[in-house]
Amino acid sequence: MDTIVSVADFLWGYPLIILLFVVSIYLTVRLKLFQFRHPVYIFQQTLGRVGKKTKGDGTVTPFQTLTMALSSTIGAANIVGVPVAIMLGGPGAVFWMWIIALLCMALKFGETTLGVHYREKNEAGEYVGGPMYYMKKGIKWKTLGTFLAVWYAAVLMLELIPSIMVQSNSVASTVSDSFEINPLWTGLFIAAATAVVVFGGVKRIGTVTSCLVPFMALFYIIAGSIIIFMHVDLIPETFALIFTEAFNPSAALGGGAGAVLAETIRWGFARGIYSNEAGLGTSPIAHAAAKTDHPIRQGLWAVIQIIVDTLVICTITALVVLMTGVWQHDDAHLDSSREALTARAFTQSFGDIGSYIVTIALFLFVFSTITVVVFYGARQAEFLFGLWAGKVMKVVYVVSIVIGAVGGATFLWSLLDLMLFFVILPNIIAVLIMSPKIIELFKEFFNTKGKYYLKDIEKKN
Repeated sequence: MDTIVSVADFLWGYPLIILLFVVSIYLTVRLKLFQFRHPVYIFQQTLGRVGKKTKGDGTVTPFQTLTMALSSTIGAANIVGVPVAIMLGGPGAVFWMWIIALLCMALKFGETTLGVHYREKNEAGEYVGGPMYYMKKGIKWKTLGTFLAVWYAAVLMLELIPSIMVQSNSVASTVSDSFEINPLWTGLFIAAATAVVVFGGVKRIGTVTSCLVPFMALFYIIAGSIIIFMHVDLIPETFALIFTEAFNPSAALGGGAGAVLAETIRWGFARGIYSNEAGLGTSPIAHAAAKTDHPIRQGLWAVIQIIVDTLVICTITALVVLMTGVWQHDDAHLDSSREALTARAFTQSFGDIGSYIVTIALFLFVFSTITVVVFYGARQAEFLFGLWAGKVMKVVYVVSIVIGAVGGATFLWSLLDLMLFFVILPNIIAVLIMSPKIIELFKEFFNTKGKYYLKDIEKKN
């Protein structure tokens, strides 16, 4: 197991970060920096159209698919992962987290576009899509496409078992510490609630997440914003610290100046990538079910996903940790303390109720994450073996919630990061091979006279 952990740590270090960074830069350039050139239009066509009638075919609304996708990315990492990045990479890591988030918008936009373009209807009449479908249908070398599709679907389907266990254990342990509730009862409750949602199909999942995600996001954002407001006089100083440490990190992190800067960039990039899941290919599985008139239009929702997840929620966590000063406590560098810094900041600001706020937020984040990743895993089984297999895997995932809550099968947890790398790799290969299709659809959407973007602009004028 030590060897597996060492290999996973290496792969999730510079190799993966450099790979995703280069691909994100490539797509950003090929797509003509669209995320920087059209921010107003992106908001108008996404959040600006919530509640309005949607054109095109699909199973659920674009907003529901956004909340489904956000459910899987807004998780425990937003609360416990950000302070870890700060402690290992310094405050400057926050700046590099922002940079990779802006660049990864192109990658997530591209994979989502492909997911919608190559989607199809399953036996239940629901629109399904994702990397496994665009690999199989879109790559001209059919043997390669089928190989990558099976590789991606099989590894992701299995990887989600330990992933769900870790998430379940995280929230069960936190609830036990805060409310002294037996982890088994927490696991059984989450499992039962998850089963009710996921066995209701994609429409029920969309309905639940469209109600839950806005509530839980606002709950955490408001609570975090109150802490920031309580330290409003430190805002200029905190941002100055982030920008200064981004290029001239403190030598206290250890190593020479170049090595320290590299670690700061590494941890900032790693946190941004891990948080928004760009390149993982899971979000297109959710977005493929959306009602839309063009794949590019749905791809714009993927941009909003990164804004909410990384640029808003992760940033609030970072500011709370930095402005309250908990990152400078004597024991903050200890492995056992890093992940608890957000809870410590809330407790320091609100008293005992602060730990309850973090526990409730973590519970909601993890529950929504588990609900949607079960849906993702079922889609992989369905792709590989048929509709019946998806139902079987839902049962397996629900059972794994309980096993994980009580700390069972921990030997599988060591495989998590390693398997996740081998989920990302085939997807990145496919996105690069199919990047001409992304560009083709992009030009079609933005340049077709009288349609899509040009029609939207004409209406506005």
